[in-house]
Amino acid sequence: MAELRINNIPIQDDYSETFSAQMVRVLVTSVNRRWALEAALEAKGLGRSATAPPCEATLERELSAQETPDGRPGFLIQMMDRKLEQLTQCLALRIRKGVVPNPKTAVFDMLPPELAEGSVDLEGSVIQRFGDGFEQELEAFGGRTVYRIPRMDGWLHVERRFATREAVTGGMFLILADSDENALAAAEKTLEETAKVPLVVVKCAASGSKVGATNYTDMVATTNDKYCPTIEPRPEGTHLWDAVKCVYEIIVSGPREEDVRAGMKVGIEAATTMPGVLAIHTGNYGGKLGKGKIYLHSLFQNPA
Repeated sequence: MAELRINNIPIQDDYSETFSAQMVRVLVTSVNRRWALEAALEAKGLGRSATAPPCEATLERELSAQETPDGRPGFLIQMMDRKLEQLTQCLALRIRKGVVPNPKTAVFDMLPPELAEGSVDLEGSVIQRFGDGFEQELEAFGGRTVYRIPRMDGWLHVERRFATREAVTGGMFLILADSDENALAAAEKTLEETAKVPLVVVKCAASGSKVGATNYTDMVATTNDKYCPTIEPRPEGTHLWDAVKCVYEIIVSGPREEDVRAGMKVGIEAATTMPGVLAIHTGNYGGKLGKGKIYLHSLFQNPA
């Protein structure tokens, strides 16, 4: 196998195992940044992992008042689930629990029309019915169909339909570093740079996991012991060597594989500029997670 180095850091010649999931791209706005962020953080709560409900939910980026339908600051959230029905339920639940109680908020669909493949409808959901019959359905904000729901501080506007598409999630690489401090700094730099890539969401996981378990066989996912430097002595089959003291898992998702590939490439380039990074690896699970494959080396091959 040909060796690949980026910024003189070796890149493992292996692939990340991705899987498909239905997605929505949700915008939460409010009268100011404080309440927009508060609502967005609550709406995405418990959304970091795909291994347990509720659905995955990740902040994508902040939007200025000039970029939103209602001319107010906001935050984009991508929500994903393997099943459309569960995504629909989760969307309504996250809006109801995270956004509805927060002051002066509104919720809009922000998946670009050219990427849309279907839609989910909030008619009859807990969002509409929160209005208890006092809600209205109208066209506003440049032709969007919204529910206008009364709250004690004024009207809450929530778009009725949200576009969906089959997205790609689980684009993953591992940052192997010589100390906790250097690993975390590299992960933070990776998140910062990857977040600049359009349409992608990126997460850092300290709890890097494998599919299934060795000892607790009823578990869906458990600690990735072969990449866990905390375990001493190192378990049989470990992929680490003595110099590796900390590992972070970076997960990139987006509407299309090309978006995920772009995010992974930028992330790896960023991580490898940081001191103490020893190598970039990835992981796969024999198709148990998903059928997609993104080879790390292919991210850096010039197109023909």
